[in-house]
Amino acid sequence: MTPKKKLIEVALPLEAINKAAAAREKSIRHGHPSTLHLWWARRPLAAARAVIFAQMVDDPSAHPDLFPTEKKQEKERQRLFRIIEELVKWENTTNEKVLQQARDEIWQSWRYTCAENADHPRAKELFDRYKLPAFHDPFAGGGALPLEAQRLGLESYASDLNPVAVLINKAMIEIPPRFAGKPPVNPDTEKNRDLAGRNWQGAQGLAEDVRYYGQWMRDEAEKRIGHLYPKVEVTAEMAKERPDLKPYIGRKLTVIAWLWARTVKSPNPAFANVDVPLASTFMLSTKVGKEAYVEPVIEGDGYRFAVNVGKPTDAEGAMNGTKLARANFACLMSGAPISGDYIKAEGKAGRIGAQLMAVVADGTRGRVYLAPTPEHEAAALKAQPDWKPEGDIPTRMTGGNCTPYGLTTWGDLFTPRQLVALTTFSDLVGEARERVKRDALAAGLPDDGQPLEKTGAGATANADAVGVYLGLAVSRTTNTINALAVWSQSREQSVNLFSRQAIPMAWDFPEVNPFGGAAGDFGATTASVGKTISAALDHPAYVLQADAQTQELAVSKVVSTDPPYYDNIGYADLSDFFYVWLRRSLRPVFPDLFATLAVPKAEELVATPYRHGSKEKAETFFLVGMTLAMHRLADLVRADRLCRGRLRRRRTTLQVQEHQRFRPQ
Repeated sequence: MTPKKKLIEVALPLEAINKAAAAREKSIRHGHPSTLHLWWARRPLAAARAVIFAQMVDDPSAHPDLFPTEKKQEKERQRLFRIIEELVKWENTTNEKVLQQARDEIWQSWRYTCAENADHPRAKELFDRYKLPAFHDPFAGGGALPLEAQRLGLESYASDLNPVAVLINKAMIEIPPRFAGKPPVNPDTEKNRDLAGRNWQGAQGLAEDVRYYGQWMRDEAEKRIGHLYPKVEVTAEMAKERPDLKPYIGRKLTVIAWLWARTVKSPNPAFANVDVPLASTFMLSTKVGKEAYVEPVIEGDGYRFAVNVGKPTDAEGAMNGTKLARANFACLMSGAPISGDYIKAEGKAGRIGAQLMAVVADGTRGRVYLAPTPEHEAAALKAQPDWKPEGDIPTRMTGGNCTPYGLTTWGDLFTPRQLVALTTFSDLVGEARERVKRDALAAGLPDDGQPLEKTGAGATANADAVGVYLGLAVSRTTNTINALAVWSQSREQSVNLFSRQAIPMAWDFPEVNPFGGAAGDFGATTASVGKTISAALDHPAYVLQADAQTQELAVSKVVSTDPPYYDNIGYADLSDFFYVWLRRSLRPVFPDLFATLAVPKAEELVATPYRHGSKEKAETFFLVGMTLAMHRLADLVRADRLCRGRLRRRRTTLQVQEHQRFRPQ
């Protein structure tokens, strides 16, 4: 028989979907899966939800017995559109009434299919009217499609070759259902009136434990390394030239960040011993009425940095710092140009340093900018890390990177103080797991001895589950606590390294205080992760690491996927930034997932010329691999279903979308 059309093959309310995906969803900061951990090119949840719904619901034209005329078909189509328009709104993400209406439509289409195929020789197996077909995404990535399939009531399966993507998917859709309805095990639960005796819905109990033990990790880390992050005392001497500081005299303010500029030896022979700053800007804040800037003051054969408030006299000079253009700067002492080639040579020789430009503290009514002090420079120099991540950064990474300037390994992307902080947090993940297990046993949770990886359900697995989210929180923190983040003068806060899909050089950077209560504070990070877990679903889901060209998960499942974008994003290369930290903290939980020293790259379906020798070979590799992956899907799905594909290729983007239908041929 001829398969009947699905809604996605006829029409969609694209304007409503795009509005929800592009406008509203991008402004969400709490509870959205993106706050769990970064993933590049994450698909909007609204679009994923709409696609799966329209992929599984019949178009009215498929039922001429019910809708005999085009007018009636269009009327019914508009009714389905209204369901989609409500379905894609962020505020309806947890609205059971709206979600159930969508699920009912999916069930109705499925039951039509089952009824029409009641005489099929494998009807009991293939067309069970009491069980929806399972869902699979073989290029799961950030997990939007598997998550939305789960939300729409399908048993969801996700797979990816990249272990970072696999871990994110496990944390989003697989782990929370296994702990649904279970209370937290931390000892404060029974002591807290608001928590004791509470009816824990979904993974709220797990989320509460992540918040509790995340705060314990933060407090414990502060005890161990807090001396490296001193407060700044405002003295009367400081306030002599800064009347705005008078209310703070005698107070010790919490430092939010230390702002550094990279330095090189001046190329001018007269100042060859002076480390001059490579500052892309001297502006600290451009907020109207709160302007602040750094003023370099030359003293003899050296210089110091002063910090002023108000609009600078030379606005253009303050905005440009010592930067001339691109990677070219001017010597602060002589005005001599410093070429990009000179800087690269200094970097490769290991002679690029850093100079503290300003200290950002938390004031009564916002940020307080202060000049550097010897005490705060000395505090940074006290840090002596005993470990740093290994592995080389690809020299020809998609989107560009920092390697031409001597930052060639993952460990080079962090200051010594940042390395001490991150290794301390990483080590505390293991200690927290032991603490969770001990508290779980004390709370009466039995232990079957099985870890999370082996589908355990006792105290050991519970400890592993909490550890996964704490490890993800450490990994997420590295996006802020690194030496390539930048300071936003308009927002007055640190901006993460991965504001785009690349690892670009940063000439001046903030060294964030992980105990400062602002961006990068570990307690705030775990609280944010907890909100995401609280919103997780309790419908079963399964995640595996698998190559799309050889995977076997798609057997008898509905498939919807958004494959890699040709040569646009080097997922595996970028993922190593996080992988080296995740492996350190979570290898005991997932030894197989983190068995390799780096993310697998040889099989990754991305057209990277440097990896394959030329653009032509990279394109051939991608097209052949993607073709094999699509054939694999076609071979694994039910023989009595139609697998339709749409292929669109541009110069830098190739997208393949498989719209799997559950209709017999």
